[in-house]
Amino acid sequence: MSGGNQDTVHVNMQRLEHGAGLPLPKQQSASAAGMDLAAAVPENEPLELSPGARALVPTGFAMELPDGYEAQVRPRSGLAHKHGVTVLNTPGTIDADYRGEVKVLLTNLGTEPFTVERGMRIAQMVVQPVLRVTLVEVAHLNASSRGSGGFGSTGTG
Repeated sequence: MSGGNQDTVHVNMQRLEHGAGLPLPKQQSASAAGMDLAAAVPENEPLELSPGARALVPTGFAMELPDGYEAQVRPRSGLAHKHGVTVLNTPGTIDADYRGEVKVLLTNLGTEPFTVERGMRIAQMVVQPVLRVTLVEVAHLNASSRGSGGFGSTGTG
């Protein structure tokens, strides 16, 4: 079986002044979907997230996504598993027409304070194509085997 899609999407990145010296996002392996995002907090001012707290953490860059694409900001599994720190609005969506700084809404769901230091990998970003959808109002929907079964209706697991 051959490898996956080898197409490359070019995204213009602008490093902001407070992002100097930090790595720009990039995939860390050939098969990685996400690009790590680093915290652009001041070197001498780490950010402490108390249990239950949330904060908008700067990344030090802005970008220009091509039309027809979005970027999703997602948690890093290690931070979530080890510390209970996650991205609150998962996934956070960055639209193609947004030109401001990419920021990460982190929250501490753990039981201990968590310190965000400059350069720490705090989230990951995945760039995805966006389908244009036309919604069509109808009087009735076609039947399906599931019907109107909602939460937990497809099994007990």
